[in-house]
Amino acid sequence: MTLRTNRAAWTIVGVLWVVCLLNYLDRQLVVAMPGMIKADLQIGDEKFGLLSSVFLWVYGVCSPIAGYIADRVGKRPIIMASLLIWSAATFLSGIVTSFEGMLLARATLGISEAFYMPAAVSLIVDFHRGPTRSRATGLHLSGVYVGSILGGLGGVTAELFGWRTVFLVMGALGVAYALVLLVLFPQKKEDADPYSQEDAAPSFASGATLWSLLSAQGFLLLLLMNLLNGAAYWPVRNWLTEFFRVELGVTSALAPVYGPMTFNGAAFVGMLIASNLSDWWAARELRARALVPAIGFLVAAPFLFLLGTANSIPVILACVLITGMSQGFLDANLMPATCTVVDPRCRAMAYGLLNFVGTTAGGIMTYVGGRLKEQNIPFSAMFQFASALILIAGVLLLLVRPARRQLISEHV
Repeated sequence: MTLRTNRAAWTIVGVLWVVCLLNYLDRQLVVAMPGMIKADLQIGDEKFGLLSSVFLWVYGVCSPIAGYIADRVGKRPIIMASLLIWSAATFLSGIVTSFEGMLLARATLGISEAFYMPAAVSLIVDFHRGPTRSRATGLHLSGVYVGSILGGLGGVTAELFGWRTVFLVMGALGVAYALVLLVLFPQKKEDADPYSQEDAAPSFASGATLWSLLSAQGFLLLLLMNLLNGAAYWPVRNWLTEFFRVELGVTSALAPVYGPMTFNGAAFVGMLIASNLSDWWAARELRARALVPAIGFLVAAPFLFLLGTANSIPVILACVLITGMSQGFLDANLMPATCTVVDPRCRAMAYGLLNFVGTTAGGIMTYVGGRLKEQNIPFSAMFQFASALILIAGVLLLLVRPARRQLISEHV
């Protein structure tokens, strides 16, 4: 890799890091200030849970389509259009005055955000080969945690300025950065991804399709694993604020700090550890891309169960920290692990499918959590069920084996 190519590869990660931050910050705002939004829109837990669920459902359904389009149309224009539209939807969320209006804004947010992640992560792994793949992916996805942490401050900010102001400001910032991207991130033929053709050479025959993904055993294991991960961790993320506020009596300002901010802060630390460990280990054992998150899940499962049974807030916070770190272990390695089992020309679609199963399952379980809570079943019971899902997900990761045809492209 030349110095110029290396600089371009890391510049792409830096530019997209800001987009990734905005992506997760905007989606996290709703769950950071449930009390104020429910009071203003006059809705209960079931309808509030639907605000998160509808986002995840449409996000999931659109993700494979988005990946398919990105693989064929180009990743840069998809990224820029996605940022512009979801930022406008965030701005509109601060204007709507009804539950139906907010539901429509959240659905629009889900559709537009679905087009970002498959295109962005696929573009990054096109530029970063084996020695830096997990670090580059992890660094980009650290924007997820920083955005989620900042989104968790929405409750504090909303206490000072009102929840609508938070949405309006963040939407405006996103639109402004989309305009900046037109300068920083232009579509030029000479900027074509330097490794896309090299990666494709040792892979499948021409005409790679959805069938080539669904016929790969390793990818099917990752697909099932991510379904379980989404069903477990999305409702945990989405209901932690209410768990601390309603079941543990923490104030509205501190509940998102104890909940999603702590979880996502721990995930950020886990990502830093896992990305470096995976890149080092993968030079010796390619299975490391799947083994590292497997270890994280197997360690986290009993602590997630304890999260639903403990009564001490310090103990609960420790459990949130450990479970959050395990999510970082996966996020740093999900796309690198996918690269070991799928055709390089299908990477964006593969990531889209992973997003589809994870977020759709997460949306269903988030909605179920809200319905159960209205029937006086505590969130702690949901956390205990989630621990079993994470345990199974960890076992599935242990079974992933790299496809032989990917061994060359991973290390060249």
